[in-house]
Amino acid sequence: MNSKTRQVKNQDHFVAPYDAGVSFDELPDSAPSSRYKPSPTGWIGMAIVGFWVTIAITGPFIAPYGENDLPFPDAYSEFQLPQPGAWLGTDVSDRDILSRLMYGAGRTIGISFAATILAYMIGVVLGIGAAISGPKVDMVLSRINDAFLSLPTIMLGLVVVAALGSSIPLLICTAGVIYATVIFRLARALGQEIMVMDFVEAAKVRGEGRWWIITREIWPNAAMPLMTDFGLRLIYVILFISSLSFLGLGVQPPQADWGSMVRENLGALQYGVSIIPVIAPALSIATLTVAINLVVDDVSAHSGGKLSKRL
Repeated sequence: MNSKTRQVKNQDHFVAPYDAGVSFDELPDSAPSSRYKPSPTGWIGMAIVGFWVTIAITGPFIAPYGENDLPFPDAYSEFQLPQPGAWLGTDVSDRDILSRLMYGAGRTIGISFAATILAYMIGVVLGIGAAISGPKVDMVLSRINDAFLSLPTIMLGLVVVAALGSSIPLLICTAGVIYATVIFRLARALGQEIMVMDFVEAAKVRGEGRWWIITREIWPNAAMPLMTDFGLRLIYVILFISSLSFLGLGVQPPQADWGSMVRENLGALQYGVSIIPVIAPALSIATLTVAINLVVDDVSAHSGGKLSKRL
């Protein structure tokens, strides 16, 4: 037998020879990091989203004028072209478009974000509750959810707002309840998928309660798909709120939001004076929604496309 080789043999098994001259790399102390590393497209999306969020927060403090102030009170004229003192021109009431864009960013993003949070609070709680409850509770909640889901979102929003009046709290509640139906289906599907996993069955055998299973087993595994869907749902809510404002049932004058700014200034296109009063808020909506979508797609690609399939 070679001096560098040892063989260990017993009645049950035989261990392969060990060569003392062979070196092995040490195993890492922990698993490789799977943290999200944005691609160039993801960085662009995050930069645009960060810009608009900053404007939404600081807009009222850094805007050149007040929300309804006239930059040229002595020379009142609607749809003035861009000039020093009004860098994007003025709107139908000779108000500064740039200032109203900054004020409108806070309302559009704030209302949409609050409505999305409310939708997730309702949809996730009911969806996971349906997944872990018995078949009777699941059937009742699912049928109620399907009934709401069958109604067109814009039509339902128009009926509610027209019947109860338009206010910011009502817009938040209406959008939250409408979009909670889709989140309910996603949370329920994720909950049912996780409930049949071996680690959940092991927790049940150990005698763990439902709250422990929800917080320690279901939520950590469902959080990533739900967080990614949050971005997509925020896009839909932004478009929903802007659509209601464009139709005159969202944020009411003289308050500004991007959808109402498009509606108020449609006359600029008709008279052929300037397209900026309409294009500026429309581009604001487009850039924000596209940027959010870029971030969501980048996160999904980082996860190997599994999130896209689930969503």
